Amino acid sequence: MSFPSFPSFASFPDLDPGPSSRASVPRDDKEEGKKHKKSRREGDGEDDAERKKRKHKQDKRREREDGERARHRNRSRSLSRKEHKDEGYGLRDDERTKLEEDHSYRREEAEKPNAKEGLVYFTDRKGDPLNVRYGGLHAGDIPKHRLVGGGKRVLGLSPALSVVHRGRGGIEIGPFGRRKIPALTDSSSRHLLAAPPKRRLLASLEDRYKFREVDGFIRVVSNKPRRDDQAYREIEREKQDVDSDESDVSEESASSGDESDTTFLTSLQSTLKALEERLATQPTDVSAWLSLLSHTLSTVPVTSKKASRARAEISLSVLRRAMSTHPGNLRSKVLRLKYMKAGEEIWEPEKLKAEWEDAVKVDNIEIWMAWLDWRVRKTSNILESIIEDVGRISRALATRGDEIGQLRVFWRAAVALRDAGYVERANAVFQAQAELLYTMPERLAGKPYEEQLDAMEEYWDSEVPRLGEPEAGGWAVWDTYRHEQLAQPPKPVEVPSGISDPYSKWAASEALADRTRAMSLRSTDEDDTADPYAIVLFSDIRPLLLPLRTPRVKNVFRRIWLAFLGLHVPGFLASLSEDPDDNADDRWAYSHLAGASYLSSVFPSETSTRRVTADAHAGVLIGREREFGSGFGPVKNWGYGTIGPLDTLGSSKWTMWSSEDVQGADAPLIREIFRQCRLEVDGADWDILNVAFEAAVNAKGAIKISKSLLASVPESLAHWAAHARLESLRGKLNDARKVYQTVLTSYQNRAGESTLWWDWARLEWLARNDDAALEVIVRSSGGTGSGGIAVLRAKRHLQTLLTQLATANWKEREAWIKLAALLELLTSSPQSALALFDSYLSALQPRSPAHESLTVASLALLYNHATVLKSATPPALLRERVEKAVEVYPNNTAILGIFLEAQKGQGIWGRVRALLGETAADGTGKEKSVARRVAEVWVAGWEKGRWEAEVERTRSGLAAAVEDDRTRGSAVLWKLFVAFEMRAGQPERAKRLLVRAVGECPLVKELYLLAFGPLRAVFSTRELNQWADTMAERGIRMRAGLDEVVGDLMDNKAEDAMSDVGDGEDEIEQRAKELRRLMPY
Repeated sequence: MSFPSFPSFASFPDLDPGPSSRASVPRDDKEEGKKHKKSRREGDGEDDAERKKRKHKQDKRREREDGERARHRNRSRSLSRKEHKDEGYGLRDDERTKLEEDHSYRREEAEKPNAKEGLVYFTDRKGDPLNVRYGGLHAGDIPKHRLVGGGKRVLGLSPALSVVHRGRGGIEIGPFGRRKIPALTDSSSRHLLAAPPKRRLLASLEDRYKFREVDGFIRVVSNKPRRDDQAYREIEREKQDVDSDESDVSEESASSGDESDTTFLTSLQSTLKALEERLATQPTDVSAWLSLLSHTLSTVPVTSKKASRARAEISLSVLRRAMSTHPGNLRSKVLRLKYMKAGEEIWEPEKLKAEWEDAVKVDNIEIWMAWLDWRVRKTSNILESIIEDVGRISRALATRGDEIGQLRVFWRAAVALRDAGYVERANAVFQAQAELLYTMPERLAGKPYEEQLDAMEEYWDSEVPRLGEPEAGGWAVWDTYRHEQLAQPPKPVEVPSGISDPYSKWAASEALADRTRAMSLRSTDEDDTADPYAIVLFSDIRPLLLPLRTPRVKNVFRRIWLAFLGLHVPGFLASLSEDPDDNADDRWAYSHLAGASYLSSVFPSETSTRRVTADAHAGVLIGREREFGSGFGPVKNWGYGTIGPLDTLGSSKWTMWSSEDVQGADAPLIREIFRQCRLEVDGADWDILNVAFEAAVNAKGAIKISKSLLASVPESLAHWAAHARLESLRGKLNDARKVYQTVLTSYQNRAGESTLWWDWARLEWLARNDDAALEVIVRSSGGTGSGGIAVLRAKRHLQTLLTQLATANWKEREAWIKLAALLELLTSSPQSALALFDSYLSALQPRSPAHESLTVASLALLYNHATVLKSATPPALLRERVEKAVEVYPNNTAILGIFLEAQKGQGIWGRVRALLGETAADGTGKEKSVARRVAEVWVAGWEKGRWEAEVERTRSGLAAAVEDDRTRGSAVLWKLFVAFEMRAGQPERAKRLLVRAVGECPLVKELYLLAFGPLRAVFSTRELNQWADTMAERGIRMRAGLDEVVGDLMDNKAEDAMSDVGDGEDEIEQRAKELRRLMPY
């Protein structure tokens, strides 16, 4: 069959061989040559061995000739393309041409008259213009050369410097051949870390898993071709399987094509899209608006340049949209507060004032507290403005009966007066309010409030000892007897010795007087004329007093007074708000965290010692064991009532108050408050606090106080439990057992008895007397013995009892739960004890006081079992449980301490660093309290010798804290930040921070005194004088003027300076005369 459309091979013309190719040999000639060679081999009659040997020699000779030809070709590559093109293949000898060229070059160089012998290189000053056009030399114009040392050395450089990288942009030189790696602090690294992700790992739209499981295993994917697998004994595959495979392949290719054209959203964009869809259907969802704001702000780091204004503009945009979307959002206190905080960074003063007036119309205590804090920071006369502002808020809160809110405003006003230097007036406000609450005469109980104040003014002007002062009888006693008893005069303030600089001496005397002279002077005292603010008149404090009457207010007020004096009860501040998460009063109330005793505990004692990571033994390096301190630090913060005043944690017996907590407190004043503010109703908790304070000061004194209190209330089980805990805290276990055996003689099931049973069982368990602890638990259920039947009866009894106490006090119920859990631990396993805890935790609302307390109890039980008693327990059991608890309660330092204890020996700092980071798992910023910020600074020195390595991380954390909306404007954090830079050896940084601090907190006297004291070396005399002028302009109280202390010295220095200038001018004139005399020569 023929195809006429296709050409035949005979139709192609014959091609002649070109000049660059050899003439081809006809096929017939080749065949004849092969026959001739074969006949010749047959004719010679040689054997195969000789023939193979000769062939091998010919191959060797041919390979050697081919190598020489290749070397000749490499040497002749320097010729131009034109010469190669003109020459035919194999027509000239390359080696002979190269030699002729070399001889001609030598003859030409010898004929040049200016040629110099021994030149290493020649200079071409004209250059090739083609280099400019093409950007460099042509690769064919560069002769073959070899770099010395493999290109690692550079002529003229030190041998220690060598080339580490060669590229198109040049060469990179580094010491000892090591290429510089960008550090985390470099701009390139920071830019790379801040850049958004460019790629994402996306799952398939159809299949959840890329590799399917077949017959119980996942087939390994291979790129090699292989035959299709068939089932066992299957002759041929079914047609249906083949069709299904082809359809799957086509669908997969189609889906992959569709997916390749789709633009995928980043995780942030996906989250924002989901939030927008959620808000479109639920515009009143405040949590969704806050999440949208947090994710939007995550694109601007807090520590970036000009981040405050950028974040404020973003916040205003989102919050303005939230409040305009639905009218109900205008009443949201959270949205309002964030809106006002963002506006402070951008708005003008007039607009800011108008916005605040609009915000306080919501009439919420949290908004009122934020407004008062803003007023304190912006006022120019604290004594007048604080009276006006407190009166306005008190009248607004009194209309709806919020007495606890009025006490919060009262507390804030007292702290503002103390920070500005008016310490006597702040304490006098507390004294007068305490007289109204605790010692008012009965005849005035039903009188109008103004009449009560008039009567109290008469008592105040009598200048008898008042509440808080020694030998104070109170207003009621004075009204009955009208005695004239003078108060004890204050001790004179001793000027600090050993300080030569007058500025530092003045600052030290001011700080000492503020601490020691806290009470108002009397008109009969000798030092009354020295300072007009030392004597507080009743008219000065009358507008700040409140008409409070409820029993709860009396209990809350005395605790506020203790906190004002530095004796803080953990969780008490947050309990004053309806929602503890909304309370931000810790910014100004936690002033005890910035005391000298706390700062010495937060920072490690030795920071300059270098950590030795390895030792050498017989020439072998052996790593040293990492040393850690106790996980329980100086910061105590948890939910109110979660841990009792005398409860202990860890082997170091970590309690609510230690010697560091009471070191800076006024112990005599606190003792008088405990004695004079005691109430008959609900006095057990107050007495336990008294015993805990004395135990922190002096354990022997605490025993005396406890016995005296027990003598007054011998039937109180709470007092007996506190006394037994005190004996156990002192190490007197036998005395504690006697208390339990005496009180718990028989099973009576009285209220408060569960705490005693739990304390007794815990005492025996931690003393490694498991049998005694088991017997105590069985006795608590009314049984005897420690056998299997007694244990089963005890478990059933505890289960029934807990069901009956479902509505009882949660602390009473918690003690029975802990007894049941300890019984499970002693008779079964830790897992069963935790399962019992989980069964009761699931019935409680998360983040409630009862849930937090029971969570800490479960962790403490497991920690004591695994760490303190060193019983066999999987480490992951405690570690995983405490990691979950930290996420739920991030501000609980007791859980934080157990978390650090669980991380010991793991060798992984990543979990701790993730806990201390500023970004949550979803990319949003973490909101941390002041106590948590201070605790994180302490954690940096938790591992011994590592504090210096964590300086940058700690600095970035504090920088984020002072810029965060939650903790911005906190003088506590500013003091901590300045102290940190001083400890890190950066006084110039501390100076810059101090300037920012006084801008954020303009009425905090202690911040100004830092410039005269610890930072005196970096402040000049002119700056300190301006500093003092600023204090006077802002109304900060100074007991003695700076001019009075350093004025004489400055005059003397000025005279010395003028004399030095005069001497210098005389010397200059003399030298000028001498020069004019010698001018001709």
